[in-house]
Amino acid sequence: MTETINHRRRRLFGAAAVSVAATQLGLTTDASAQAAQLPAIKPGANSSFGALKQIDAGVLNIGYAEAGPADGQAVILLHGWPYDIHSFVDVAPLLVSAGYRVIIPHLRGHGSTRFLSGSTLRNGQQSAVALDVIALMDALGIQKAILAGFDWGARTADVVAALWPERCKALVAVSGYLITNLEAGKRPLPPKAERDWWYQYYFSTERGQAGYAQYRHDFAKLIWETASPKWNFDAATFERSAASLDNPDHVSIVIHNYRWRLGLAAGEPQYDALEKRLAAAPVISVPTITLEGDANGAPYPDPASYRSKFSGKYVHRNITGGIGHNLPQEAPQAFAQAVVDVDRF
Repeated sequence: MTETINHRRRRLFGAAAVSVAATQLGLTTDASAQAAQLPAIKPGANSSFGALKQIDAGVLNIGYAEAGPADGQAVILLHGWPYDIHSFVDVAPLLVSAGYRVIIPHLRGHGSTRFLSGSTLRNGQQSAVALDVIALMDALGIQKAILAGFDWGARTADVVAALWPERCKALVAVSGYLITNLEAGKRPLPPKAERDWWYQYYFSTERGQAGYAQYRHDFAKLIWETASPKWNFDAATFERSAASLDNPDHVSIVIHNYRWRLGLAAGEPQYDALEKRLAAAPVISVPTITLEGDANGAPYPDPASYRSKFSGKYVHRNITGGIGHNLPQEAPQAFAQAVVDVDRF
């Protein structure tokens, strides 16, 4: 099933009625008791979280934002590259208003997340990042969570849902099924499609690694502009997220991730069994909503190409209104609504 949702129209015309209803009825801590429609929010209405928390989890000390009731249904929001937790700065309060416990970690190589040991390989392969999420859930005592993300975060959520469905109550994934297949990645694409991945090939060179290290903020801004050509973000919005790229492990993680995808950097042996399972393109069985913006300037698969990879209850939503790659920050209400809706599947 595919739905088309005009994010801007919904926000403009739904705001008054929903806000009045929320005020009159009161918001409870039971997510299942909420009205079908979340309160409207203007993108950019919020600019920060409360004080971040830190916790040892697996090979990392993870920095994360948390909001909402401790006994609420846990939702873990996973950001992409080159972005950070601020992609969800407007999503979080919407979910909290519906009674959810919201956890937003900095992925390895971002923000205040650090490796516990200097000797650990700065590994960006998909199974390693997914295990970071499992380790975080274990550290926080969360047995099962709704996972939602975009870009690297969507891939990570996909991997967790595929390999550990007992830990994932439901899934929201921008651009759908993004699990990396290394063998498929060896096959050349038509020239226009290859051009869209220029940065991946740039990162495969020593010049690319040095260039990213020297110009990472300029690089990130270029990606933001290219991937979301109709998103008029301001300097303050960009700089809040760009600061997270100054993590001492950031460049190493990013370079390893893209080189690993091309088969130019080895993974670690302890992840081989997991990667073998992922190479088989496992079907995801948990309830899922996939999303796509109508102005996504980054490479993304045709939704029809991955429909068969989801065997549980499933809906795909096209979010219109000039919405690009950073969908949760550009269309926070649509993203948060997807989380609430998939929880009811």
